[in-house]
Amino acid sequence: MTAPIKEVLDLLNLEKIEENIFRGVSPKDRVQRVFGGQVLGQALMAANRTVEDRLCHSLHAYFLRAGDPRVPILYEVDRSRDGASFTSRRVVAIQHGRPIFTLEASFQKDEPGYEHAFERPDVPDPESLQGDDALRAAIADEVPEEFRAWALKPRAIETRPVNPRPYFKPDKRPPQEMAWIRTSGPLPDDPALHRSVAAFASDMSIIGTALLPHGIGWYDERVQLASLDHAMWFHRPFRIDDWLLFVQDSPSSFGARGFNRGLLFARDGALVASVAQEGLMRPVRPRD
Repeated sequence: MTAPIKEVLDLLNLEKIEENIFRGVSPKDRVQRVFGGQVLGQALMAANRTVEDRLCHSLHAYFLRAGDPRVPILYEVDRSRDGASFTSRRVVAIQHGRPIFTLEASFQKDEPGYEHAFERPDVPDPESLQGDDALRAAIADEVPEEFRAWALKPRAIETRPVNPRPYFKPDKRPPQEMAWIRTSGPLPDDPALHRSVAAFASDMSIIGTALLPHGIGWYDERVQLASLDHAMWFHRPFRIDDWLLFVQDSPSSFGARGFNRGLLFARDGALVASVAQEGLMRPVRPRD
């Protein structure tokens, strides 16, 4: 197992403090705020720890405050409901005595039903596309010094964009983006873990879709970015250590908020998960 994905698995391996209370930590190299996908994945894993024989089919979360990467995060799980078919959990993430994040998750026992789904877009296979690590390495000399270590570090989630966008001075494009994603190494055969890692990965790029029609990139000082809320639905079994096509679009941005949607397709064409997120994209004055 490669080091970057091992780091993510270590983050998701929460410490049990008391019944329904778990503790998670952040990577040592995070210095500003906790990555939203980390809190999503850890909170879902905390909820998973209190459920047996059922998998999460949907989650709805709010980011309340910026997380402090220097101190652990406590996850308190409320066992809201244990029904015949569905189980509900509410998770509150706490730092410095205050909630920074809340998550509602629903779990369902496996049962048959009617089936239909959108078809996967016809795009090149991931083997024919250049990876995001190679794309960043090609422009290493252009990366500002303060971002270089972060921008060039190996990633736990491997990404191969179908139509790569420039990192600096990006062109204006329609608010649509597609990329193949998978973990940088194999994972254990635990479907709950694969869903927690997928939740982690789903927050990595989706907010950037709303930036495309405005010609704004990740390192642009004209905008302040932050995840506000996040929802995810798991439709079918999948493995996040095999390639998934992440199809994203942004129907609207207004009031310093950008709304983004995503569909995750397996290589065989099955629609396995859907994502929706609203993010802060506040215009700011560039520094002198």
